[in-house]
Amino acid sequence: MNVGMLDRLVRIVIGIALLAFALGYILPGTGWNWVGWIGVVPILTALLGWCPAYTLFGISSCPRKSLR
Repeated sequence: MNVGMLDRLVRIVIGIALLAFALGYILPGTGWNWVGWIGVVPILTALLGWCPAYTLFGISSCPRKSLR
């Protein structure tokens, strides 16, 4: 896992907003609504708790565990 709880929450909110745009609830009829389907990606990464881009760049938003 490399996605922390706050990061997950932000990803879900952004994903829902993008899907709402794709379905026409936000700015309907712009012709760019298909772009909103990208919202599936942040929702999936939030649900799985793992982001391939974070792995690629060596990033993690999970709190570090102490070695005590």
